[in-house]
Amino acid sequence: MRQTCIFSGSSHPELVEGICERLGQKPAVADLKKFSNGETSVEIKTSVRDQDVFIVQSGSAKINDNVMELLIMINACKGGSARSITAVVPYFPYSRQSKKKSHRGAITARMLANLMNVAGVNHVITMDLHASQMQGFFKCPVDNLVAEPLLAKWLKRNVADWQETVVVSKNPGGTRRVTSMADALNLSFGIVTTDWRRPHTGLNSMMNSVILESNGVDGSVDGHATYEAHDDRTTSPEPRHSHSSEHDFAHHSTNHSPVHSQQHSPMHWSNRSRAGSNLAPGTRNRLVNGLTDPPSSPLARSTRVDSIDSTDGSARPDLSLRRISTVPGVATPRKDEDGYEEPAGSEDEDELARDVVTGRLIHGHIVDDDIPSPSASTTSEIYPRATNGHRHSSEDDPPDVMTQSFMSTASHRTNGVHGLGGTGDATASDEEEEDAIQNPEIETTITLVGNVRGRPVLIIDDIIDKAGSWIAAAETVRKRGGATKVYCMATHGLFGGDSLRELDDCDEIDAIVVTNAFPIPAEKKMGVKKLIELDVSGLLAEAIRRNHHGESISQLYQHYD
Repeated sequence: MRQTCIFSGSSHPELVEGICERLGQKPAVADLKKFSNGETSVEIKTSVRDQDVFIVQSGSAKINDNVMELLIMINACKGGSARSITAVVPYFPYSRQSKKKSHRGAITARMLANLMNVAGVNHVITMDLHASQMQGFFKCPVDNLVAEPLLAKWLKRNVADWQETVVVSKNPGGTRRVTSMADALNLSFGIVTTDWRRPHTGLNSMMNSVILESNGVDGSVDGHATYEAHDDRTTSPEPRHSHSSEHDFAHHSTNHSPVHSQQHSPMHWSNRSRAGSNLAPGTRNRLVNGLTDPPSSPLARSTRVDSIDSTDGSARPDLSLRRISTVPGVATPRKDEDGYEEPAGSEDEDELARDVVTGRLIHGHIVDDDIPSPSASTTSEIYPRATNGHRHSSEDDPPDVMTQSFMSTASHRTNGVHGLGGTGDATASDEEEEDAIQNPEIETTITLVGNVRGRPVLIIDDIIDKAGSWIAAAETVRKRGGATKVYCMATHGLFGGDSLRELDDCDEIDAIVVTNAFPIPAEKKMGVKKLIELDVSGLLAEAIRRNHHGESISQLYQHYD
């Protein structure tokens, strides 16, 4: 190509050589070195006046040096009167820091995009951004290429029964990539989710606090009922049967007689805790945190309109809300043509139950259900066993501090359980997932949604960094789901620490397929048998050629054989 210069950074020279070989030209000469104090020095040895400059610099283990080197090369070419400067960054550095994860956190990916704009970049070519909305950080056009066609091509050529493959996401955040691959190849897909319960943080922790208050009929807070319920709890050991019974969740019908409520109320709990029986009815039903039987929703703690007697003595109509079951994997009972519910145990329900399997993770590995949890010792130290030999549970006596706390759960510190805005989008989900899986004090439950029995499974994500979540997902689909083979695929193989060796030693994983967009050191690949690298030099070379000639790159997103 005429009037084109392709410069190589120090991060991935092998990839640049492959790109230049496909384009039929040699890399432009640039002198890259460091001073004794660690400063980066760049000197362009080739004339770039009125040239289309392409600087290929991917992220690597020396990520900060790569960033500074890229910025200095862009600015040097701008000072050399280049016509246009395109940064070809297969793995964009700091792409996992594309959103604020704490109130004092930084959006580092946006900062890097601003630095590249100040340096003088005119165009950016990258691959599989961790968050596609990062393209809005730049003030120049961005071509976000995808490795999905390459991965699909490998699947068709190396898996005999690829038509039966199930594409699985190892966390809910990767469902978009999974569904894209499944739709393109007309395959089934599944999702693996993890849920962990942290051990109790102690009796005096703010995590165990709850506000006890009552809402009036008009929706306002009834402070008098709150303090009156508090007096009932602290001064009167015997339950009262006065007006506070209207707050009792079990007495929500129009008839206030205890016998009638006990027989006909659908929300009656027949197995109450021993501690709750010593409290006022309105108080014991407002206790939460799993220590007593809590009401199903905050609306149940408010004063119901139908529990107030009318002036003429007649009962008001039932205006209470009805809850609909939304438990994952449990469908609402269907009704036949006559309006009656179909009997349980039908074939559809059995099929639905088979598509959802769960397992227990201890130290990141699937274990049997009868194996004790490693967090049991931590819990027993905080809540010792009772004298009668029974362990404290949700039906045993709660600690006294639980019945004396008035602090709101809305103000307690959750250590980043949710990100800013109250949703999980802003949290460091990948890092928290890995830490929770490897933490021996956290009981982890993993769930697989989707039928993978007797089929090969393709676990897809954009980055492979730590091995914990990948091994957990592979063992779940193999041991619990009954999959025949498991292939782990990703665009960028970062392989931090000894993760590549751990993945290679996992018997449930048959192959680890990544691209060479991120350079993998030779010492890490030594002795690894399951690693397969796909070359992306052809894809990047075609993107460079089309950008230089002003051609469309939409065909680079299409699947091919």
